[in-house]
Amino acid sequence: MFKSQSPKSPKTMKTENSEDVSHKTKEEGKVKAVALLSGGLDSQLAVRMVKEQGIEVEAVAIKTPFCDFDCGKGCGHKVLEVATELDINIKTVYLGKEYLTMLKNPKHGYGSGMNPCIDCRMMMYEEAKKHMEKIGASFVITGEVLHQRPMSQNSNALSIIERGTEMEGKVLRPLSAKLLTPTTPETKGLVNRSLLGSIRGRSRKGQLDLATKYGILDPPNAAGGCLLTDPHFSKRVRDLLKYVISEPSLNDMDLLKIGRHFRLDPISKLVVGRNHAENEMLLAYCQDFDYLIQPVLIPGPVSILRFHKKADMRKHKKLLQLAIMITLRYSDTLQGKIYEVQVIQKKRGWKKLISSQRCENDEFDAFRI
Repeated sequence: MFKSQSPKSPKTMKTENSEDVSHKTKEEGKVKAVALLSGGLDSQLAVRMVKEQGIEVEAVAIKTPFCDFDCGKGCGHKVLEVATELDINIKTVYLGKEYLTMLKNPKHGYGSGMNPCIDCRMMMYEEAKKHMEKIGASFVITGEVLHQRPMSQNSNALSIIERGTEMEGKVLRPLSAKLLTPTTPETKGLVNRSLLGSIRGRSRKGQLDLATKYGILDPPNAAGGCLLTDPHFSKRVRDLLKYVISEPSLNDMDLLKIGRHFRLDPISKLVVGRNHAENEMLLAYCQDFDYLIQPVLIPGPVSILRFHKKADMRKHKKLLQLAIMITLRYSDTLQGKIYEVQVIQKKRGWKKLISSQRCENDEFDAFRI
């Protein structure tokens, strides 16, 4: 975590959730702004640049199923600590079901993976806009840098996002402001444009120079990025959206983040744990209609066989048998020997011991996602 050279008197940060929002103006008539705070260096610098002009700032932090500021990865790690360091109130918003609805058919399409960057940013802008209107703020701040991200941070994309959220002229991007059309807070004299930045592209030199200026001794590294940009993870998401008839659940999406995945047929999928931690997570994610598979008496993984629609196991015994054989392949087993596994389905109170041998690589490689 970064540290500031300038000492601060201890203050208590106020946190809010999307259901419980409260605000008290520090000074009547003071200009206020709302920052989209990710926890990364860019958004932190944007806040500092605006605060040093005497503007009161509150933050909104967005959490999605694929970019979680509590996950320990990427830009959002320790975002609440960043808000404390900046001495600003923060409201956290979770975009869950509505995000999955958007993901299935984003109006502006996907990036290199399954990343719907423009539609995603529009959802974030909408949340910042709501909070801006609620507290009587004049504009929104973001840490966006012109041309840093190819899909969502070019001039055309920024305009599309603003128009789509009816925020034209109300979004200030302090790091690149001098390269962009002056915003309403600049033209009205609420913000001094000459004190803003002209950073563009993917180089971090400009940001690191600003970090030095603000006494940030250990600036956070560049973000690891959204999971939806990862090619391997995107393949899993694409598979799920292809075969799930109805909208996928948050549980479905959480399951994509762990284990080995196998598409057995259009309505069934197997997930096999890779280590003890994932085995524990699979036990937690297992739903009433899932079939939970665990080897008996030998070390091995936990597996979940999940059907995307109601399935009659009398017609799908071969799928269960294949799932068992794949599970045993990742267990402490020998070729040709018979082993027992326990299969449980909570909804029907179904619990059986089934004997099987493992399958070999050439028998299941085609099923891997």
